[in-house]
Amino acid sequence: MPETNSDTSAAEQSTIDMEAWVCPAPLRDAPNVLMGHGGGGAMSAELIEHLFLPAYGSAADAQMGDSAVLQVGAERLAFSTDSYVVKPLFFPGGSIGDLAVNGTVNDLAMAGAQPVALSTAFILEEGTPLTELARVAHAVGTAAVAAGVKLVTGDTKVVDSGHGDGVYINTAGIGLVDRRADIRPQRARPGDVVIVSGDIGVHGVAVMSCRDGLEFATTVASDSAPLHGLVAAMIDTGADIHTLRDPTRGGVGATLNEIARAAGVGISLDERSLPIPGEVRDACGLLGLDPLYVANEGKLIAFVAPEDAAAVLAAMHSHPFGGRATVIGGCVTEHPGMVVARTALGGTRVVDLPVGEQLPRIC
Repeated sequence: MPETNSDTSAAEQSTIDMEAWVCPAPLRDAPNVLMGHGGGGAMSAELIEHLFLPAYGSAADAQMGDSAVLQVGAERLAFSTDSYVVKPLFFPGGSIGDLAVNGTVNDLAMAGAQPVALSTAFILEEGTPLTELARVAHAVGTAAVAAGVKLVTGDTKVVDSGHGDGVYINTAGIGLVDRRADIRPQRARPGDVVIVSGDIGVHGVAVMSCRDGLEFATTVASDSAPLHGLVAAMIDTGADIHTLRDPTRGGVGATLNEIARAAGVGISLDERSLPIPGEVRDACGLLGLDPLYVANEGKLIAFVAPEDAAAVLAAMHSHPFGGRATVIGGCVTEHPGMVVARTALGGTRVVDLPVGEQLPRIC
């Protein structure tokens, strides 16, 4: 039985039956939180399914997605929250500041919503230079202006020196869902075409490139960008877009697995069609990483009916953030809940949900 906190009251302990958890390894075998629990892979899913949801009880929405769609009067509101702990705070092409804005804006966009307002909460480590904090705050403001979203409320807390990494940020956002849109993972269905909006693996490699001891021959800049304009252009085609997701933690591989399991469909990828830049492929080869599991912050994956694919692709190609959009596979009736890739050699391999995370602290 996992150890209980000595501060937990006897009454609380009596209501927490940890032996009743139905949980595969590694959650049951790890009595403490591990880095992999925040990686967006299997460990994150187990933590939500076997700890948070049972603890929340009837208060929880079972879907617990990146964003929720709420009916408020005649309008549908998208609501999302995310926390950013990226290390280092500044990296090629971006910083924790613009990442915090764009990440939450994109979670709203994946529900077909135009962002309206964000909150910003800062957790600061004592001793952090104010000049550094000012750079982060400026990046937040600049990104919000670029995305056309207001920063309407916030909070600031300070922790003791040595108990943080300078700056952590939480952003929550609300947006108005387009009345023409019904976009959710459960709507993916056999026959759907799977489209990615551009090169993958860029953000994760950009963050890793400026960590101690790592040097690459070329500079890889983060792809962090707000995607609600791209999504609006896709919806304007009149296509019935079934599913949208931004493949952040866990990359394309984890995101496709989550959709396959939510919709009960199989997904077949063509590895030769995956848009992986040479510098990303080289860096992943050097580090022993699979680009499919490397995080992105300015890309989306779309599932659309085959008759709509050409129109959606054309709209994406006409937008600055979708110029390299390409079809990477489709939904199939075979192997429901699984993602399988056809290799360049003509074989197949299973693209499974990662257990932990390849690259810690990338968002």
